[in-house]
Amino acid sequence: MAPDPWFSTYDSTCQTAQEIAEKIQQRNQYERNGENTTKLTVTIRALLQKLKEKIALLKDLLLRAVSTHQITQLEGDRRQNLLDDLVTRERLLLASFKNEGAEPELIRSSLMTGGAKRTVPNPWLFEEPEETRGLGFDEIRQQQQQIIQEQDAGLDALSSIISRQKQMGQEIGNELDEQNEIIDDLTNLVENTNEKLRTETRRVNLVDRKSTSCGMIMVILLLLVAIVVVAVWPTS
Repeated sequence: MAPDPWFSTYDSTCQTAQEIAEKIQQRNQYERNGENTTKLTVTIRALLQKLKEKIALLKDLLLRAVSTHQITQLEGDRRQNLLDDLVTRERLLLASFKNEGAEPELIRSSLMTGGAKRTVPNPWLFEEPEETRGLGFDEIRQQQQQIIQEQDAGLDALSSIISRQKQMGQEIGNELDEQNEIIDDLTNLVENTNEKLRTETRRVNLVDRKSTSCGMIMVILLLLVAIVVVAVWPTS
């Protein structure tokens, strides 16, 4: 498995900081002995610039890893703490290089390691949490990958639930459409029935008026007949 580029860069940055601390210590010794420090000063200045660039690279790598969810938020916070610690060390080294105040105790203590190969945890690291204490880079990476896999499984389950809810919503929507169609059909049927009722009512009213008119005509005719009969009937 390929090493994590962030930790590889971090380890290299710590080595650069260690080298700067040793060079500053050496330059201070030269100054106390009255020796020429020009060459060491140029070297330290170049190393400080290199340290600054590596810290900027670490910031960029961390931002990418967090934004693309390559690591968990917990791991992102842990790496940010390591990065903040490096930034503090950079400021201390720069202040020591410029002879601003006493030489930091941290630099002197870091020189006690000599030229021995460093192992993780680095002597400058803060106290790690219980979850990662004593773990190597590969073990930490495996732990983070397992956490990411568990998160992915949870997201898959959530996606499945959302899909089922979406399907239920579509089925409810289809049922509502069918109910609306039935309601529309009933509305049209009621309107047709009302129209038929209005038509029949008009017919009944028309027949009723005609019947009334015929009755009046018959009464008038009978009266006329009675008058004629009375007029022409001979009186005794």
